[in-house]
Amino acid sequence: MTISAAVQPLRGDELLPSRQARLACRSGMASSTAGVASGFVQGNLAILPEKLAASFHRFCQLNPKPCPIIGMSDVGDPRIPSLGLDLDIRTDVPRYRVWRDGEVVEEPTDIMAHWRDDLVAFVLGCSFSFEEALMAEGLPIRHIERNVRVPMYRTNIACNPSG
Repeated sequence: MTISAAVQPLRGDELLPSRQARLACRSGMASSTAGVASGFVQGNLAILPEKLAASFHRFCQLNPKPCPIIGMSDVGDPRIPSLGLDLDIRTDVPRYRVWRDGEVVEEPTDIMAHWRDDLVAFVLGCSFSFEEALMAEGLPIRHIERNVRVPMYRTNIACNPSG
């Protein structure tokens, strides 16, 4: 899951690619955002109840390379103005994963029905943000070329615990 940052119109009705991407998500786009909104940062989204948010925030601070925070909401607020003035975290992601008891139970295109007043949204840095630079240097990005899910890897490098 990714979202794009920045939203101001360029001039008239011409929109930045980041805002176009968010509006597409609001309209039901459910595909990967790899290669979308070139020139803008993208992020992964984690939404937690307030009672867990402080521990998660501390975990990210202790592990800034795998979990770089690029935006965070206030408790119960689905907006993160620093990432986009019209950003709504409940609708502006192409697909969400809803987890209960360690299992994915739903993958909706919006989370309006799941949003609560005690939730905190964290946007973490995403590899999609630097793919454009790699492609500009002539390095092929296979998952974009083949329109498949980005490769993911497991590591044996431990994170620093928190909470």
